[in-house]
Amino acid sequence: MAGELLAGVAGLLGLAVGAVGAFAFRLSERQQQHDDTPATEPVLPVGAADVLAVLRSSALVLDAEGRIVRASPLAYSLGLVRDGRLTVADVAQLARRTLRDGEIREADLDVPRGPVGTGTRAVAARVAPLGSTMALVLVEDLTEARHVESVRRDFVANVSHELKTPVGALALLAEATASAADDEAAVRRFAARMTEESARLSALVQDLLDLSRVQWDDPLAAPSLVDLADVVAESAERSRLGAETKGIEVTTGGEPGVLVRGDARQLSMALGNLIDNAVRYSPEGTSVGVTVRRAGPIAELVVTDQGIGIAEPDLARIFERFYRVDPARSRATGGTGLGLSLVKHVASSHGGEVTVWSRPGAGSTFTLRLPAATQEAP
Repeated sequence: MAGELLAGVAGLLGLAVGAVGAFAFRLSERQQQHDDTPATEPVLPVGAADVLAVLRSSALVLDAEGRIVRASPLAYSLGLVRDGRLTVADVAQLARRTLRDGEIREADLDVPRGPVGTGTRAVAARVAPLGSTMALVLVEDLTEARHVESVRRDFVANVSHELKTPVGALALLAEATASAADDEAAVRRFAARMTEESARLSALVQDLLDLSRVQWDDPLAAPSLVDLADVVAESAERSRLGAETKGIEVTTGGEPGVLVRGDARQLSMALGNLIDNAVRYSPEGTSVGVTVRRAGPIAELVVTDQGIGIAEPDLARIFERFYRVDPARSRATGGTGLGLSLVKHVASSHGGEVTVWSRPGAGSTFTLRLPAATQEAP
C-alpha cells in the first residue's frame, strides 16, 4: 500500500516537472522572439522621425546593410525609391562608404528621371551617419535652379550680342559717313542706315525695359477689374499704323463685357506684341483678327493671322528670350526676339497661359488665356 502511494506521488511530481519545463521553454521562446525584433526592424534614434518629417529635401534612412528603413514622400516622387529599393547607384555607393567609415560625404549628381529614357535631374546629395548603424541620405533637386542659372547666363550673353550688333553698325556707319563727306548720295545712304540701326537699338532697349518691368511688377498684388474689350481697342489702335503701311486689315470682335483681374497696361502690352508679330510676319494685303471670348471660367484673347506660319520644331522654343524662327527675316522686320517671352510672362503673372497653333503657310493663332472675373456689386 505504501509502495503504491509513493509511486503515485512520484508520478504527480514527474507531471509537474514536465509542465514547468514546457512552460519555461515556451516563455524562453517568446522572450527570444521579443529580443530578436530590434535586430530585424531597426529603430530610428529618438526625435529623428520628427526631424525627417519637416525636411524640405528628399530624405532616406538606410540600415547597416544598405536597406531602406525610412523614406520621405519626396524621395518617392523624385524617383529615388522604387519597389522598396534605392534606385540611384551613385547615392547608394556614397551611403555604403559612409556606413563603413562614418564620414559625411557630399556630391552633385545627375540622376535619371525614370526607369527608361535619357532625361536626368540635377541633384545635390549629402550622406551622414545616423546613430551607430544607420545612414541619413538627403537629396535636393537642383534642376530648376540650374535651369534658371542657365537662362540667366544665356540672357546676359544674348543681350551683350544683341546690343553689340547695332552699336557696332552705328560706329561703322558714322566712320563711313565721315569718310564720304564729299559724296552727298553716300552720306544720305549711310544716314538712312544709321536711322534703321538706331531704331532697332531703341526697340531692343524698350523691350528689355518692358520685360524687366513686368518681371518686377506683380499684377495681382493690387489688381484692378479690366474689360478685355478696352484692351483690344487700345492694342489694335496702336498697331493700326504699321498694319496700314503693309495693307493689312486688323479686325476686332467677340463677346462684350469679358472681365479679368490684373494690370490693364501689362495686358495691352502683351496683346500689342501678339498683334505686332502677326502684322510683321504676314504678307501684304492679308488680315489679322483679334477676338475676345469666354470659355467657362477662362477669358481668352485670340490673335489669328494669315502669315508664314511656324514649323513644329520651333513651336516649343518661340517663347524663349531672343529666339527667332528666322533670324535674317527678324532683322529685316525689326524683331528683337523678346516680344513672345514678354507675353508668356504677363500671362503667367496673371495666373494664365499663352498657347499657339501654327502651320507653315497656313498662318498662326495665339491665344492668351486668363482667369475670368465678374463685376462686383457696389
